Amino acid sequence: MQKIGIGYENYKRIIDDDCYYVDKTMLVNDLLKKGGMVNLFTRPRRFGKTLTLSMLRTFFELEYDRNGNIIDKKPYFAGKKVMQCDESTLSKMGRYPVISLSLKPAKQPDFRSAFMKLREEIIYEFSRHSYLENSSILSEENKDTFRKILNGYSIWSNKVENISDKNELKEAFLDEVSKYSTSIKTLSSLLEKHHSEKVVILLDEYDVPLENAYYNGFYKEMVDFIRSLFESALKTNDSLEIAVVTGCLRISKESIFTGLNNFTVNSVIDRQFSESFGFTNDEVSDILESYDLSQKFDEVKDWYDGYLFGENEVYNPWSVMKYVYDHRDYPNALAKPYWSNTSSNSIVKDLIKNADDTTRKELDLLINGGTVEKRVHEDITYDDIYAEPDNLWNFLFFTGYMRKVSERKVGNDIFMTMKIPNREIASIYDHQVRLWFENAVRSTDLTDFQKAVTSGDTEKMETFLNDLLEKTISTFDSSESFYHGLMLSLLYSVPRYVPKSNRESGDGRPDIILYPDRPKDPAYIFEFKARKKFNEMDAGLEEALTQIKEKNYADGILEDGYIGSHAYGICFCKKSCIVGYME
Repeated sequence: MQKIGIGYENYKRIIDDDCYYVDKTMLVNDLLKKGGMVNLFTRPRRFGKTLTLSMLRTFFELEYDRNGNIIDKKPYFAGKKVMQCDESTLSKMGRYPVISLSLKPAKQPDFRSAFMKLREEIIYEFSRHSYLENSSILSEENKDTFRKILNGYSIWSNKVENISDKNELKEAFLDEVSKYSTSIKTLSSLLEKHHSEKVVILLDEYDVPLENAYYNGFYKEMVDFIRSLFESALKTNDSLEIAVVTGCLRISKESIFTGLNNFTVNSVIDRQFSESFGFTNDEVSDILESYDLSQKFDEVKDWYDGYLFGENEVYNPWSVMKYVYDHRDYPNALAKPYWSNTSSNSIVKDLIKNADDTTRKELDLLINGGTVEKRVHEDITYDDIYAEPDNLWNFLFFTGYMRKVSERKVGNDIFMTMKIPNREIASIYDHQVRLWFENAVRSTDLTDFQKAVTSGDTEKMETFLNDLLEKTISTFDSSESFYHGLMLSLLYSVPRYVPKSNRESGDGRPDIILYPDRPKDPAYIFEFKARKKFNEMDAGLEEALTQIKEKNYADGILEDGYIGSHAYGICFCKKSCIVGYME
């Protein structure tokens, strides 16, 4: 069995370390035959974008070993699909200087820190091409320009500690930002002069700085910098052969990709390149067979399939490989929700926290397997998230938290029917809903509820619980565990009492017993039932009270030395409950 390369994002390392690789090398041929000069691919996080760019870099890049010999790239693609292509594709292998830049490190708390991280990435990319300093082809002026960017402009990098005036310091910083905003174009020009070949540019996670800047309050500054960087590198760059940009969202063309007429976009709704990111059914089947896990196919499909790119069913590749890693030696291990993204989870959290009655009903439908229909448009910005109700749904769709079921066109608008794609994503919604509801419970005045419990006032208990349940988003049909957890959290608030869950008492285990700190105070027994239909609630309540009596729960409390007990039976159905009481 080949090694499972969890955390590997470098294509060469995967090949050198003999890791399992799902062959996506035909993307090279498709780019050359079907792509544009500048190609933006938007896919959810953890769908193999970084590894794919590393594969493209390995294929296209002209590289030298320590002795100055050209590195043969064919061993890295031996047996791969791209090697079956014609000479027009294979002739591009190892031919071009490549600029490869990840914008992910710009996830910082302020613009200055974010820019400095991007500056470090740019400087590192210059250092990869440090041979240009000694180029016999470049002029001394060209080499001096290269050195300035490589070493950092002196006024900011070396003399900043001597600048005490805040305005002068700000001007120095802005000057540095301006110079680095055109640095990729500068490097492209120098590489073309040295190699007599145009340049391949690979930009990964381009929207991470923008998303981070939005949530940290410096969106405009970051948009201005990224726009300048992209305009110079991708629009007015005569040294460009081909560029590939990846991200999670297509940020408005007007704000970032201004005037790029050599620009093509491929998102999850496009049919071309639909199998280039993520795993297909056949690929997942092959992976599982390779690790003797074919019997787990249905479970993997249930948990990690469900995405629709173009018209192709696609699995989350990160989650599939994590599943195989965890199960290759322990086939009976439980499936887990491996995929998460903190910032996108924030969008889910915002949707739930700010939900009005309509949104609550829609979330009810989704969490219980239903669908919603929303207008979908790709040209959005982070500033637009809350401008219109449908924009948040757009973000959820393009970031992988929803999937397409069907679509229709009304005039110039596309309306898409969506659902939660799989059990993994459903668990994220479920978790966020529960967190939100727990926070709502903690912020609720529980005084009336506490008094009702200790006084046997079932009417007040019913009113309080029904009002609280009305605030929930998911109906959690038949989920007795949800109601159990809700009651447990509420009962922890009762002064001078401690709730215990599923403790033996009498001839069974009541759901919760509320034990007093003082043995002369009575204990309270709680037994819960959940029903799917409202007309079944009376029978459910009767069953709960009968169980308390027949299982002799009160006898166990007396045996523990307490003075006595009272008992509640509660039957829940969706967002309603009825409460019964017995001495």
